[in-house]
Amino acid sequence: MNFTPVSAVSRTRHLSGPVVFFGILSLATAAFASHPLITDDAGTIGSGKAQLELNGEYGHDEEDGITTTTTEGAAALSYGITDSMDLVVGLPYLHSREKDAGATLSEHGLSDTSVEMKWGFYENNGLSLALKPGLSLPTGDDEKGLGSGKANYSLFFITSQAMDPWAVHLNLGYIVNENTAEEKKDLWHASLASTVALTEQLTAVVDVGIASNPDPSASADPAFLLAGMIYTLSDGLSLDCGIKYGLNNSETDYTVLAGITWAF
Repeated sequence: MNFTPVSAVSRTRHLSGPVVFFGILSLATAAFASHPLITDDAGTIGSGKAQLELNGEYGHDEEDGITTTTTEGAAALSYGITDSMDLVVGLPYLHSREKDAGATLSEHGLSDTSVEMKWGFYENNGLSLALKPGLSLPTGDDEKGLGSGKANYSLFFITSQAMDPWAVHLNLGYIVNENTAEEKKDLWHASLASTVALTEQLTAVVDVGIASNPDPSASADPAFLLAGMIYTLSDGLSLDCGIKYGLNNSETDYTVLAGITWAF
């Protein structure tokens, strides 16, 4: 990373790195991966039902003498159009702060809004398949590095296999990363997650994945490993927490995640 806080353009380009990663994850996860998982499951919530998620994340990264902290708060609302199709709208708020020995750079504000559809088209003997097309609207300020400045598109293929008390989920995705920051436009994502119900209320989760690095000069794609827990307080209400570790220098060193989900 180069720390050159000399102009608005320099600040935007420098802050765009962590913000783009959060934006890509928003496209990947807004259609209700069971937080704190990044990997989505193929299930839908059912016709006429709704679900609200309020999530928070704190990421910390150190590289080349620069410390970057990124905080995200996100709200996402899902509605079951039919038993096999959900509509999901997500809106994140970002705060990014970068420090070195001589300067501090900080930006915060609303980021890009995501709109997604998840269609579960197959289910048999615990195996479920779904497609999830998505659209990211440029509601974030790209001059501050809080958004892409253009509409983005994505398509994810989701596979889930339930083997009580275990479940395994696979995501393969493609993202059209239109942007104003001279980043790669064609991005991919692959991740694999597993969950196990320890009790009726407590579920343990683990997730691993890799995605394209939007930085055209980067030599490695960011990869992560995540572990967490989901605790069901009552029917339709759950709390979750987790920690995500970067498996290489292209990924944030660590991210702490927490959230609440209310289905109604």
